[in-house]
Amino acid sequence: MPPTLASLVQHSALKLTVRAGEDRLETPVRWAHVSELADPVPYMEGGELLLVTAMTLDAEDPEAMRRYVRRLVGAGVVGLGFAVGVYYEDIPEALVEAAKEEGFPLLAVPRRTPFLAISKAVSAANAADQYRAVTAGFEAQRELTRAALAEGPDAVVARLAAHIDGWAALYDASGAVVAAAPEWATRRAARLTGDVERLRERSAPASAVVGDTEDRVELQSLGSGRRVRGALAVGTGAPLGTAERYAVHSAVALLTLSTERSRALQAAEQRLGAAVLRMLLSGQQDHARAVVGDLYGGLLDAPFRLVIAEPAGEPDPASEHPLHAFAESLESAAARAGEAVLVVPDSDDRLVVLAADGGAVVAACTSAYADKEAEDAEVVVGLSAPTGPIAAAGAYKQSEQALSVARRRGRALVEHEELAAGSILPLLADDAVRAFADGMLRALYEHDATGRGDLVASLRAWLSRHGQWDAAAADLGVHRHTLRYRMRRVEEILGRSLDDPDVRMELWLALKTTSATAAE
Repeated sequence: MPPTLASLVQHSALKLTVRAGEDRLETPVRWAHVSELADPVPYMEGGELLLVTAMTLDAEDPEAMRRYVRRLVGAGVVGLGFAVGVYYEDIPEALVEAAKEEGFPLLAVPRRTPFLAISKAVSAANAADQYRAVTAGFEAQRELTRAALAEGPDAVVARLAAHIDGWAALYDASGAVVAAAPEWATRRAARLTGDVERLRERSAPASAVVGDTEDRVELQSLGSGRRVRGALAVGTGAPLGTAERYAVHSAVALLTLSTERSRALQAAEQRLGAAVLRMLLSGQQDHARAVVGDLYGGLLDAPFRLVIAEPAGEPDPASEHPLHAFAESLESAAARAGEAVLVVPDSDDRLVVLAADGGAVVAACTSAYADKEAEDAEVVVGLSAPTGPIAAAGAYKQSEQALSVARRRGRALVEHEELAAGSILPLLADDAVRAFADGMLRALYEHDATGRGDLVASLRAWLSRHGQWDAAAADLGVHRHTLRYRMRRVEEILGRSLDDPDVRMELWLALKTTSATAAE
């Protein structure tokens, strides 16, 4: 502990006596300073024990002493040491009364005690306190290092909470709480996700202090580069002391090293994952299982989904690549759920993810993007149907198809199962398809515009009735011979036979496409 007025009074060599402010003797003393100025306040920083002989003070004037003491209190001076037997045989009553009115500690310094002895005592006590703090800090560093090497980040957080006599929490790159100590601190840490998110928006290293009626919380970013890889929160009832500060800085360094080491291992896993993915896509599922062993648990044995993601637009070079943030969000979801996930950068602009069907990764992906438009998202995602290793190549094609449809529809995510269960018509919402339909039917529309018949409507009715003349004619309200004549005109104008099923199919899709375009 730093020296206090009480410890100075108890110092046997100083022989100090208390004349006022007995209730405030536990106040720490930062320094002992001598000043005979009538107004020393401009030269005070706060926390000092001021030593005077009253050479320039009108110490017997009650009003002057009230003003003097009040200014000292306002400047944060913690006490006044008055040398007796120099200019005054005893402390004047006016000064004693002024100190008592303010509850301001007033100490009588005997003539045989030099001010220098008091300054040395304060300095020595502060040095001893600093030494104890540094020693405790180094001990905390050693303990935290042992915990990091033997048990990992969770143990570092637990040891840190014990050292600071408070709580600590570790957040991953997505801002989710991954470890907290004591156990009750998990809820407290979860309430700070907004503050952690704001910290993540700043370049590392970054820190922030937040607080409410419960405690004072310091947030420290983790990461050796500009990008924040995680965050550490420590909560205490008061500002951190020197020893506690050493412990926090040590924890930040150890957790940053752990984060960077994890990223190095992650890079190696990605290279292995890329090889495994190539094996799966080429039908070598047994080799893939042999290579990964237990690394991905039972991921290759249970039904899984293939996810392909691409940036929704042109990435901003000055910002984090959207695929990096997407990958980290899925990996964080997997870590929280204890799931295995395989994340493979297929290229700078494509990411492939293999995740358990029905697991937290797929849930995180669909909940974040399923209801979004592509223009409101940073990535566009295609999701395969559930599959197994033997059909991985087919699942990859499904993901690509779903991704292509998502781009055409302006959606952030499309599942392949949607395509199998829905209509083919939305898939034709493409400029090239519309151009084909317009070109194929233009001659018929131009004919009808002259008022010489209604060939488009007649063709639509005939095709909808599968070529049944009577039913189609009844729908149109014309004689069937009239309808036959119109269909011959359609063949003449288009130069194609309606007996050809491919022609009928193309005309029907063209009619449906133009109808959908008109409805838009």
